[in-house]
Amino acid sequence: MTTSSSRGNAEPVLTSPSRAGAPARPWADPRSPIGDRVTSLLAAMTLEEKLAQLGSVWPGVDSVIGDVAPMQGVLAPNVDFEAATAEGIGHVTRPFGTKPVDPGKGAEQLTARQRDLMRRTRLGIPALAHEECLTGFTTYRASVFPASIAWAATFDPQLVERMAHAIGSGMRRLGVHQGLSPVLDVVRDYRWGRVEETLGEDPYLVGQVGAAYVRGLESAGIIATLKHFAGYSASRAARNHAPVSMGRREFADVILPPFETAIREGGARSVMNSYSDVDGIPAAADHGLLTGILRDEWGFTGTVVSDYWSLAFLRTMHRVVGSFSEAGAAALRAGIDVELPNTMCYGQPLADLVREGAVPVELVDRSVERVLRQKAELGLLDAHWSPDPEVATDNSDDADLDPPGNREIARLLAERSIILLDNPHNTLPLALGQSVALVGPCANDAHAFFGCYSFPNHVLPHHPDLPTGIEAPSLLEALLAELPDADLVHAIGCPVKTHDRSGIPAAAEAARAADVCIAVVGDRAALFGLGTSGEGCDAEDLSLPGVQDELVEALLETGTPVVLVVVSGRPYALGAYEGRVAAAVQAFFPGEEGGPALAGVLSGRVIPTGKLPVQIPRTRGGQPGTYLAPPLGGNSEGISNLDPTPAFPFGHGLSYTTFAYSDLQVSAESVPTDGEIEISFTVTNTGSRAGDEIAQLYFGDPVAQVTRPVSQLAGFVRVPLEAGAQARVVFQLHADRTAFTGIDHRRIVEPGEITLSVGSSSTDLPLVRSVELAGPAREVGRDRVLSTPVRIEK
Repeated sequence: MTTSSSRGNAEPVLTSPSRAGAPARPWADPRSPIGDRVTSLLAAMTLEEKLAQLGSVWPGVDSVIGDVAPMQGVLAPNVDFEAATAEGIGHVTRPFGTKPVDPGKGAEQLTARQRDLMRRTRLGIPALAHEECLTGFTTYRASVFPASIAWAATFDPQLVERMAHAIGSGMRRLGVHQGLSPVLDVVRDYRWGRVEETLGEDPYLVGQVGAAYVRGLESAGIIATLKHFAGYSASRAARNHAPVSMGRREFADVILPPFETAIREGGARSVMNSYSDVDGIPAAADHGLLTGILRDEWGFTGTVVSDYWSLAFLRTMHRVVGSFSEAGAAALRAGIDVELPNTMCYGQPLADLVREGAVPVELVDRSVERVLRQKAELGLLDAHWSPDPEVATDNSDDADLDPPGNREIARLLAERSIILLDNPHNTLPLALGQSVALVGPCANDAHAFFGCYSFPNHVLPHHPDLPTGIEAPSLLEALLAELPDADLVHAIGCPVKTHDRSGIPAAAEAARAADVCIAVVGDRAALFGLGTSGEGCDAEDLSLPGVQDELVEALLETGTPVVLVVVSGRPYALGAYEGRVAAAVQAFFPGEEGGPALAGVLSGRVIPTGKLPVQIPRTRGGQPGTYLAPPLGGNSEGISNLDPTPAFPFGHGLSYTTFAYSDLQVSAESVPTDGEIEISFTVTNTGSRAGDEIAQLYFGDPVAQVTRPVSQLAGFVRVPLEAGAQARVVFQLHADRTAFTGIDHRRIVEPGEITLSVGSSSTDLPLVRSVELAGPAREVGRDRVLSTPVRIEK
């Protein structure tokens, strides 16, 4: 086969490859329509070659130290790459993110594998290389951005889109084609370990931020993969992989909308199934979900890839089939196109069923066509395509995965995600000249700022002799740089996870001797029970891990003002500290720039602007319900003795300045059920410092044929204002945005009263107006309006 190392306009080479029996290659002509090229290639393939395109190979996984995927030690076989790819292969799994590898060296290895595939296989089709990219490209020496829950706290989709483009650009330069992000699971129970990977508890916020991430990744030439489709986050007791008990209406109105938004408005080209079963049907075998909803209703034309080993789990965990071949058949019928991370259920087991007539070959062709189409779109089928990376692998600058531009985005995200929960006595910003006791297990550990899918917490714990690979100061280091003349004493107090109390007395003594104590508590992200947050690190209740609550109580008993800083992946119950701490700050895993960002907020250099994408619970075990609930989901005095009112509500976040809302206007008092209304109001910075306010629009449906949330986010916007300045905010709310799944399971816009509320959180809504939706009830479908446009007029 002839290839060119140039990525320019080389003339296609359509001659037969040098391998014996190789056909002519009309599909390699980029001048031909992609559909024609895919059809001709499909016609030239044997059954084994087709099934190879639906499989994957994870080279080197057998030599990995520690698990980086569930059940890896049980299901990851010793793979001979040449044997596994004898007929070709669809995907190469995690060539950079499995174990530490220098970026340049990793690119060379991936290039060699692609060249080998193109030389050795009959058709010479390259593989798609995929990687994790949830907090950045999950590989050694790459930028570690804030966790997804922190992106949501910024309420800044445009900045998230910039971040995703930066992530995708680094991946693409090294030869990666697909990223396994974003996670669009809507939080239903804060105890779930993967809350840190989500974008919060409101489907509109999740959809808007998720679609922005998709646009950024796809704009860099990387296929974005939506996961986990669908219902994964609503498992019983918040246990990873546990069954999901959920009605069709909640599933349709809460769980599915973010995925639809990310496909229609983000342009996502891939979807990954959930591990869970919903009402007894595992997602990997759910034709109604993967084909009926995803393709027939939404018109999705991309690929569905399996979460790792989820096909095998149909046999080993769900027990809905009796063999791996039956698992492959069930998944193929449902609509899964590619089996990840290794081929176990597709490949030869499925070939036998096809030849026996048990599985129609048309189902195989359907999925192969989708895979080949994406390879053609990426240029992998072009005659002149070269696997050479877009960097000089022997040049460290070209292979720099943590460049200054990335760090600037990481800094902005970290700063904008930090949430000032409470500051009743204006203890923050810290006063000059104060002596400070910096206490707690997260105070001097930069790894406390990283999510579980960051390379430093995902892979490097199994390689303790290696450095982090990026610059990431701890809060202690950042505060010493921020306040070089401060009288600052540090004490750890206790570990994050264990019940070692031996350091608490010394920490209390340090606090007693200081003017102010900063208590930095929270999580350490890891996998499968090794940490307190992350995949497989679910919580029994919402008290701070280990003995950290005991540490905070000991610090409060000293009488020194305590600033509570929680650095975590999930919200923890803080009701016990209401009215007792001098100030409270929440930072959801803020990434490599988290230390300087937090130090800036504490010193006052950074004005906090973050808002809560999840509520902060009041009690450790009495709620894990989210704000998106009908009337009986709230406090039912006289009915139940348990009050689920949170300590801090969804959308809450304070600043070092103040904002006022006024002059709410609507463009009409009555709107057709297929119409649109403008809602406008003024936001004024009434304080003495510049700051950003995140203005929020909510709607309620006082009377409906089924129970509806008391209040639901309909729109939001970040409004930057100088001290004393004001701006006019205008939302355009279409009636479609009020649609819900009715009593007969049709999605409808129902006539009647709608309440519109505006303010700074889901409970601080000073401006309220009612409007009427007039006309007949109207069923809405795949063309319905999913977003609420907004503009700022100054």
